[in-house]
Amino acid sequence: MSAAASQARRRALVCLVGAALPWRARAQALQAPAGTVVLSIGGRIQRANQGERAALDMPMLEALAQRSFTTKTPWFKEPRKFTGPLLRDVLNLVGAQGAMLRIAALNDYRIDVPVDDTRRFDVVLARMIDDKAITVREKGPLFMIYPFDSDATLRNPLYYSRSVWQLKSIDVL
Repeated sequence: MSAAASQARRRALVCLVGAALPWRARAQALQAPAGTVVLSIGGRIQRANQGERAALDMPMLEALAQRSFTTKTPWFKEPRKFTGPLLRDVLNLVGAQGAMLRIAALNDYRIDVPVDDTRRFDVVLARMIDDKAITVREKGPLFMIYPFDSDATLRNPLYYSRSVWQLKSIDVL
């Protein structure tokens, strides 16, 4: 691992350790991202690092517990393996306090998703498909995905529409 990557990973871990402490006892802000911001979260959050928003880079997301599942989707011919942090863990990191998420993609696709989805289902912010980083061309760098094969209720247009590729921002309402 390069020195820069090692330093970015340490910063992300410091950020996560801070997120585990009660919010009143920790510093007012998240650690600043060391690399390119891949996700911006705003709205009703308790922890920010860029004004009133939380800016997260890939090492910050990689430092969270990772979840993988393989599922069929309408967008790929064969089942694919998706890996990344659970969306509920990302929301906990920033101290999200709301009932609805306004999700936006790089192509300006927007949809509102109930926060309850993150409690009911293991929604993942996939950063990898089939163990490879997701490029923008391949629906990345982040793909918010539901585990469709884990629950028959997820295999319908409502949940397919809530799966957002090229995710860029979340606003907690």
